[in-house]
Amino acid sequence: MSEPMHTSILSFRARADVALADPTLKVAIDRTTGTAERKRAAALAAFPQFDAARDRGKRIKDHVIEHFDHYLLEFERNAIASGAKVHWARTAEEASQIVVALCKQAGAKRVTRVKSMLGEEIGLPHALDEAGIERVETDLAEHIVQLGGDRPSHIVWPSMHRTREQVSEMFKRLHRAPHQEETIEAMVDSARRELRDKFLSADVAISGANFLLADTGATCTVTNEGNAELTTTPPRVHIVTAGIEKLVPSMGHAIAMLRLLVRSATGADVTQYTTFHCGPKQAGDRDGPEEFHIVLVDNGRTRMLREGMKEMLRCIRCGACMNHCVVFRQLGGHVYGGTYPGPMGAVLTPVFDGLEKSRDLPHACTMNGKCQEVCPVAIPLPTLLRGWRDRSW
Repeated sequence: MSEPMHTSILSFRARADVALADPTLKVAIDRTTGTAERKRAAALAAFPQFDAARDRGKRIKDHVIEHFDHYLLEFERNAIASGAKVHWARTAEEASQIVVALCKQAGAKRVTRVKSMLGEEIGLPHALDEAGIERVETDLAEHIVQLGGDRPSHIVWPSMHRTREQVSEMFKRLHRAPHQEETIEAMVDSARRELRDKFLSADVAISGANFLLADTGATCTVTNEGNAELTTTPPRVHIVTAGIEKLVPSMGHAIAMLRLLVRSATGADVTQYTTFHCGPKQAGDRDGPEEFHIVLVDNGRTRMLREGMKEMLRCIRCGACMNHCVVFRQLGGHVYGGTYPGPMGAVLTPVFDGLEKSRDLPHACTMNGKCQEVCPVAIPLPTLLRGWRDRSW
């Protein structure tokens, strides 16, 4: 569902005025980003090797970017060898068309979806809705977003713009068997009752990927709720959509990146679930999909490589830059108007939507450098934002 009309049609400055006038939004933002900031600080204090790990992560990503052609072909070759079918998409529209076509080919009436910002980027929720395919968002925060008719406001916590009190009211109004007690546990149980039968009756599962392993053709997904495993295991067909920058050479490199991703995103050492998918169900397997499709998406990434923004391709979508951004923490994610909010969104949105439509975003920054300081792969975000400022004039 699209962002509510009252904000989607406004300019950046008008959206900012609306956000600043909403005291409840400020409470919701402070609860989430404040907790994230404290947990990240504690995680790094307990991990003295972080600087060395960060340098290694940067070198891994730069190496892959330098040799994109080699690793893309290696990944495709090994994915096909595992039984997967690989599809290439140059644009967002092409990617969503491929996914919808695969769903129709499978005769899908109901599709379950794991949280994926790449899916949001390519407009997949809207494309599925337009095709008349029932779309079920299975991540708890995305379930809240879907019920509210919102867009995600954060890449790790998509519903951070809503307080738990607002969510409680929404569940009581829209769930078939809502909670009776005002506790987080009771609210989670309410969502579980609402979603469980849909997990088990879906025809197609759609997920993203945190990493793509070139040497095996496997995809890696990290989650904390178990919804990804429930989503991707029962259906006959599993479709993965992933940006080509998600590539890493091998399992060892993926583990090195996971040490950075999780600490920077949620302040944990590891996620509750780290899952690797490699091809469809094989003879002797007790479960898994009969078909496994991987849609590799460019959508401006090779253009970023050509146009002096290759450092942005290091991004592992942890959200640390926005959690520490003084602008984001006043306004929230919806004011940015694109798929990705915060400093990383201010760099990426002009790539995806054009500078003319997003000219204000590179200027919505104090240039204090905190985003670069906390980035686990040392992306020079202020420098990239200055580049967009130059181009905007």
